[in-house]
Amino acid sequence: MTDAAVREHSRPALTDDREGMSYLDSIGRRLVHLYLPLGLIMVVLIFPFYWMALTAIKPDNQLIDMDTYNPFWVVSPTLKHINKLLFETNYPTWLWNTMYVSILATVLSLFASVLAAYAIVRIRYKGAQWVGAAIFLAYLVPPSILFIPLATIIQAYGLFDSPMALVLCYPTILIPFSTWLLMGYFKTIPYELEECALIDGASRWQILVKIILPLAVPGLISAGIFSLTLCWNEFIYALTFLSSTTKKTVPVAIVSEFVDGDIYRWGSLMAGALVGSLPLVILYSFFVEHYVSAMTGAVKE
Repeated sequence: MTDAAVREHSRPALTDDREGMSYLDSIGRRLVHLYLPLGLIMVVLIFPFYWMALTAIKPDNQLIDMDTYNPFWVVSPTLKHINKLLFETNYPTWLWNTMYVSILATVLSLFASVLAAYAIVRIRYKGAQWVGAAIFLAYLVPPSILFIPLATIIQAYGLFDSPMALVLCYPTILIPFSTWLLMGYFKTIPYELEECALIDGASRWQILVKIILPLAVPGLISAGIFSLTLCWNEFIYALTFLSSTTKKTVPVAIVSEFVDGDIYRWGSLMAGALVGSLPLVILYSFFVEHYVSAMTGAVKE
């Protein structure tokens, strides 16, 4: 054996991780390829929330006089806007309406999506894939087109200016995407588990409840978070179907109640947006691991 071969043989083999990340060994490359992109992404994502929180605690004079005061900082912060929002307006009622509508519509949509996704993926019948594609294509229909015929139906059934109008209309935009998402997740669950249960005499309902749903918890959480977020922030349907001040949801109420013609009460607007976004932030913080796992992987055979 030659000296070169001996040296090559005695050299310690690099692990896969070392080989994959070796280009980041130098400080310059880490700065350019890692820290700089991450920093830009953080600034782009966090700055709107920083501006919202900053505006919510600024005194009125600092909101107007941008020449004297730094617009990116606050001097003598105040909680006047938040206090006025919570105790001098109907904001608690608006927040309750938003939670009520969002939770009911999400539960209804998840129930229908689970049944639809399971039927398309597991019950093998001719044209199942075409049905799944058609359901997903329904998600691509803009809500701005649907709200006109839906308004006619809501008016005919006497549900206008009622939160139940939103509960029944939101699933039209939630079910298609949730069904498509759950279809992809159900496909990753080994079919052998279901075959064994069928051999043991289990019914389709028992298989769905006792086998599929426990294994699909990350997918259900992902679809639920998506549906809840979409309901929480939806504007067009809430603006069209609700007219009474006490029945409005947060996105519509803060815009209609804190804008007087061409005068924008920015402190109250940003305070309402900030407080209204906190429940979703808390929700994401609790279930972020399940949400990521549903996006990146599933059950292994």
